[in-house]
Amino acid sequence: MRSDVLREFEKLPARALMMATGIQRKDIDKPLIGIVSSWTDLVPGHADMFSLERFIERGIAAAGGTPFVVRVPAVCDGIAMGHEGMRFSLPLRELMADAVEDVVTAHQLDGVVLLTACDKITPGMLMGVARLNIPAIVVTAGPMLAGRRGKERLDLVTHTFEAIGRYKAGEISLEELLELEGAACPSSGSCQGMFTANTMACLTEALGLSLPYCGTSPAPLAEKKRIAEASGEKIVELVKKGIKARDILTPAAFRNAIKVDLALGGSTNTVLHLPAIAHEAGVPFEIKLFDQLSRETPKICSMRPGGKYLMEDLHYAGGIPGVLKRLYDSLEDNPTVLGVNIKQIAASAKIWDEDVIRPVDNPYSPEGGIAILYGNLAPDGAVVKQGAVSDKMKVFTGTARVFDCEEDAMKAVMDGKIKAGDIIVIRYEGPKGGPGMREMLAVTASVMGMGLGESVALITDGRFSGGTHGPCIGHISPEAAEGGPIGVVQEGDKIHINIPERRLELLISEEELKERLKNFKPKQKEVKSKLLRKYAKLVTSAAKGAIQDV
Repeated sequence: MRSDVLREFEKLPARALMMATGIQRKDIDKPLIGIVSSWTDLVPGHADMFSLERFIERGIAAAGGTPFVVRVPAVCDGIAMGHEGMRFSLPLRELMADAVEDVVTAHQLDGVVLLTACDKITPGMLMGVARLNIPAIVVTAGPMLAGRRGKERLDLVTHTFEAIGRYKAGEISLEELLELEGAACPSSGSCQGMFTANTMACLTEALGLSLPYCGTSPAPLAEKKRIAEASGEKIVELVKKGIKARDILTPAAFRNAIKVDLALGGSTNTVLHLPAIAHEAGVPFEIKLFDQLSRETPKICSMRPGGKYLMEDLHYAGGIPGVLKRLYDSLEDNPTVLGVNIKQIAASAKIWDEDVIRPVDNPYSPEGGIAILYGNLAPDGAVVKQGAVSDKMKVFTGTARVFDCEEDAMKAVMDGKIKAGDIIVIRYEGPKGGPGMREMLAVTASVMGMGLGESVALITDGRFSGGTHGPCIGHISPEAAEGGPIGVVQEGDKIHINIPERRLELLISEEELKERLKNFKPKQKEVKSKLLRKYAKLVTSAAKGAIQDV
């Protein structure tokens, strides 16, 4: 075990310090297991993790390990949305990976249980253990329960972000809006739809690093505590058997996860996170893989946003094992932390609702939920959640309305200056240009809430929340700050979007585009934050997962 170094005679001072924490000498001879927890009062998805820590500890101790709780920070994207704070969300992913590497290596822990929930924490933790290649298991804290207003079931995005647009459009009163504010989020947990946090929880299970049903089990349920305790027991077994993260994070595991993502209609942020995790695991990965698999993987779930079902519906319908069962014929067998292969989990699953998890021969869409677009506006690619775009808007030509930051675009939307036939262009919001690659949920939700989702599109070198739906194209690469073509789009230019053909084109001549790019000097922002300045220097293109080049 890694911790054997602490048992050498010369490491007596280290053992003395460990005993100063209250453990007995005999506990040092057991597998030393870290519970890397992002528990915090700041984030609703993490607020009740304290009780899960206790159950994980019980499992580790019962299996003969010695548990140590390690706390790391967390950010709620919903709270950080629409202001300067969102620039600090994606950088947290890299900080998280570094924190896991730092603490686990400094203390020579034998294995870790990663207790996580929200958007950047889960991929960051996965990046850390993939980098270290140690035994690891993930417990995602689970989605929150649906809100209620009479018989209507509520979720954060539809009934707060989009409700603001409905209020501005005069569809609901201020009293109704405030009712929704108080009812939309009734419990702890990650937001109720197939947004980024829940997508990553589901994909972690599909990768094989969480126990079955962990990804969908709602946060308030006793079931989640049982999964936590079982995960504590299982990590000790993984340590004793020498099963490490990269034994599970194989190329096949990533392809399986992409297929599940496409079948669910998951968040576009996975096009950042899966490549980044694969990079740390030493697995070759190009974003075009999403598009290749999307052509052959049907979308079999209709999840909010853009669909009708919530996470609790998916859980009770059969969870991720149920989705895997539907995809059985296309899955590649791969190990999991459970100790059985992924196809064994799929084979033994039960499906309780044929509409929540449809058969592959009766899908909601014949193609998967995500598409990668290319063209003179996005030579290195751009990402769209095609499963949440209406057929009417999958081919669209519009007039560019150009903004150099999210705030200016939001003001134009709120002031009623965006009209049918417009394409909102938001640039200098990429990984370097932001810096931090902010999500545009506030803008996209307002557009949808104001009834413009069938007549207005949005493109950006920034990114979108998993809660975004409609004709919204993000991750345009290269970004404006790196001299990408989005930086030379002019007000009034015509832009053509063709999702079926995977095209995104600025409708000017090749000669004019070359001339514009020849004379283009990207804007330079004054960045006061030291953290963001460091991030901007190291971060790479969104087409590479916005990994750091070190």
